[in-house]
Amino acid sequence: MTPEELDIAFKDAVNRINMHTEPFPADTLLKLYAYYKKATNNYSRPSGKDALINAFKTNALFQIQNITQDEAKTIYIELVNNYFLYRK
Repeated sequence: MTPEELDIAFKDAVNRINMHTEPFPADTLLKLYAYYKKATNNYSRPSGKDALINAFKTNALFQIQNITQDEAKTIYIELVNNYFLYRK
């Protein structure tokens, strides 16, 4: 997949998630959060009001610190595709 195709597929996956109105499982949300932040080079600290949720987000980011931006995009796309394929 070319970099342009990857960017298009990533933006499409982000749009699919943003359009989805049902709640996501917490573990899925954390993965999507971490890979999205890495894919978009957004390294700002979690800014939610709940310290425990911020800790989980920080941990999720820490777990993927050694992957590239393109790898994060690819994994994000796979997560989205698998979620919509296997959800009930």
